[in-house]
Amino acid sequence: MKLMKIAVDAMGGDNAPRTVVEGVELARNEYSDLEFNLYGNEKEIRKFLKNESRINIIHTDEKIDMNDEPVRAVRQKKNASMVLAAKAVKEGQADAVFSCGNTGALLTAGLLIVGRIKGISRPGLLSTLPMISKAQGAFNLLDSGANAENKAEHLYQYAILGKYYAQKIRGIENPRIGLLNNGTEEHKGSKTTQEAYQLLKADKELNFVGNVESNAILKDVADVVVADGFTGNAVLKAIEGTASATLHLLKDSIMNSGLKGKLGALLLKSTFGELKNKMNQSQYGGAVLLGVKAPVVKAHGSSDSETVYYTLKQIHKMLEEKMIPDLVAYFEEEAIKKVDNLEE
Repeated sequence: MKLMKIAVDAMGGDNAPRTVVEGVELARNEYSDLEFNLYGNEKEIRKFLKNESRINIIHTDEKIDMNDEPVRAVRQKKNASMVLAAKAVKEGQADAVFSCGNTGALLTAGLLIVGRIKGISRPGLLSTLPMISKAQGAFNLLDSGANAENKAEHLYQYAILGKYYAQKIRGIENPRIGLLNNGTEEHKGSKTTQEAYQLLKADKELNFVGNVESNAILKDVADVVVADGFTGNAVLKAIEGTASATLHLLKDSIMNSGLKGKLGALLLKSTFGELKNKMNQSQYGGAVLLGVKAPVVKAHGSSDSETVYYTLKQIHKMLEEKMIPDLVAYFEEEAIKKVDNLEE
């Protein structure tokens, strides 16, 4: 059996390397076809490593900090754990990159080191978020922060990337594609979203359901929601912030409501647990930079070992389903079609 290898930035994140190592061991114990390269301070990593089976440590004292300027850090810190992990993929020593570290630096490493798929104009960041209207429902949002500005062509490509991800990783045969906009009518939005609408509408291979508003995306209106990176990131953070604030408000209300309120909360304990689990994004894995030549996946800096495990599980699925090779083949075929059309 050929092992799939994941290059891990063991020093990225608020709680690294402990939570990273613990999460890696959970994934290693579950998947016999996975092997891991852990890049970072060997002494620190070994403090938390219980079993070295299918785990290789590549020592480096250098790492990229959360406050480092992304492009400069990737170019200057050539021996940083994140940079070495990305180089391992480029050189064929690993099949995917994972980090809980500096988001901008990982995106830069993905673009400059791993490299874009030929035919992709601008890779986008895909996040998976829960739907409130379905017990196990979720949707994908991209771009959720890789690019500050996008053209209509980029949004169209995000729809294709999102479709592939929803099909391969989430098992949705014909995912519904929605375009995030300030109204559902076809003529709504900026010039960019109006142009993107026409591109999406014209592609009969896409199950395009039209414009969707931000107040509806949690209500099962689409499986993939396409947006420019600035808007997508703002929506993502608004959803995360609202979910966190709501749970805190609920907790404070119960604690300040006296004995009756606390007794009522005790009776509803399982319900509150279900609500918390429902809004827990970590169960869906990390954010994926789609449009590069290998899986490049980012988890929150505050991730615990369970979140790391779920994200590695997500990467395993991407590798197992050969999602990236399929995307490469699709865009190569599209490039050939364009050349043929020009020659005609």
